[in-house]
Amino acid sequence: MNINVKTQSGGYDIVLERGALAKVGKLLNLKRRVLIVTDSGVPSIYAETVAKQCKTPVILTIPQGEQSKQTDTWGLLLKTMVENNFTRTDCVVAVGGGVVGDLSGFAAACFMRGIDFYNIPTTVLSQVDSSIGGKTAVDFMGYKNLVGAFYPPKAVIIDTNTLKTLPERQVSNGLCEALKMATTSDKELFEIFENNDITDAVLDDIIYRSLLIKKAVVEEDEHESGLRKILNFGHTLAHAIESLNSMEKYYHGECVAIGMLPMCSDEVKQRLLSVLKKLNLPTVLEESADGIIDACKHDKKAFGDSITVVTVQQVGKFEMKNLSFGEFSEIVRSVAL
Repeated sequence: MNINVKTQSGGYDIVLERGALAKVGKLLNLKRRVLIVTDSGVPSIYAETVAKQCKTPVILTIPQGEQSKQTDTWGLLLKTMVENNFTRTDCVVAVGGGVVGDLSGFAAACFMRGIDFYNIPTTVLSQVDSSIGGKTAVDFMGYKNLVGAFYPPKAVIIDTNTLKTLPERQVSNGLCEALKMATTSDKELFEIFENNDITDAVLDDIIYRSLLIKKAVVEEDEHESGLRKILNFGHTLAHAIESLNSMEKYYHGECVAIGMLPMCSDEVKQRLLSVLKKLNLPTVLEESADGIIDACKHDKKAFGDSITVVTVQQVGKFEMKNLSFGEFSEIVRSVAL
């Protein structure tokens, strides 16, 4: 199944197909030098499968985790390309989750002012969200995604067979991003979460429907000047939690789970709590309220003494609000332990 994304920066296809990893050589232009970036938590067979289909592959495996999403690791990707004589006609392929995709895309955007980038996401979170839309970045000085660029991939290959090796916690972590989109934009998708167990068929449907939501948003607002901000539902608090050195404690989607709750009406909050508990996702903010508020001042959605947040009063519908930091602080303090 192909989904075509059309933006001002150019279009690209998302190929959603079980077994697609084994035929990426036919789907992508790999008859050149290819830097394949993966991490230590991804089964090595995935990168090796891609490498066998390349003319001149170079596999770089970085340590697993958010701690790798730093300028030093980004520099290592660039250094590896220089040492292997990459040129502007070569490419980078990400094989892994959001950290690998963000790093690889940013390196591709910067090397010789931009070379081809392909994304092969292997986690639920990256398949439903981070691999689509062209956001690339690294964390800097403890703040999430502070340095980066909009740089769309040439193609995205999603093989949901790669999810079979994921721990259950990682599946739930990724599903929270799909749940986020359902809450703001798709009442029927939200009801799928409420009424179904997560079988392979249900998972494929959730991923497909989530991709359609993100495609529509990205096509209308590629550079996050308006509508695309709805994808930040729950993320203002989530990024602040992550910035407080909680990355070992919570995964990204788990932070989003906590971050969505105070931005909902009571009715939506109760329905959301039920689904979050079903997915074994956290629902209580245990971090310092003062620390959260301070970290949010560095959020990209902050300006002056206010911050833009996404709220949901009814499942499938959203509102964007500009809150003063005083108003925002009251919300944070109301949900902190």
